[in-house]
Amino acid sequence: MLELELESEADTLALARSLGAVLKGGDVIGLEGGLGAGKTTFARGAVHGLGVSEETAVTSPTFALLHQYQGRLPIVHADFYRLTDEVELAELGVDELLDEGCVLVVEWGRKLPTMADRTVLWVELEIVSDNVRRVRLRPQGARGEAIIGALVKRLPR
Repeated sequence: MLELELESEADTLALARSLGAVLKGGDVIGLEGGLGAGKTTFARGAVHGLGVSEETAVTSPTFALLHQYQGRLPIVHADFYRLTDEVELAELGVDELLDEGCVLVVEWGRKLPTMADRTVLWVELEIVSDNVRRVRLRPQGARGEAIIGALVKRLPR
């Protein structure tokens, strides 16, 4: 596990960009945290870190459920808060997207066991103050450990 204090939105975006730079097709990143903790901000940084233009707006997919982007890899930013079961997940075609080499950055992924099992890294964001967030990166399996190892090499000393 890697735990960091992020003192600004810029710090959150920078960490997420660094994470995006080390992701591979089929990786599933789970974002967890209360409302306003910075999940969508983190997703924005990861999407940009995967090579999507900074000019591209990355917004919450709360109502659309999925937003797709094309960077050095295809990226899907998902929000599963409104899903109630695995059938709805299957209907979205998430497995097919992952099989095609997409990176999936998902908010509220722990709600669905299938998605939780496929997640390689959990990003848990906690509000410390108006600007400060505590982030815990929890690997799940060897791929999650490899991501953290690659990410640590990219962090400022």
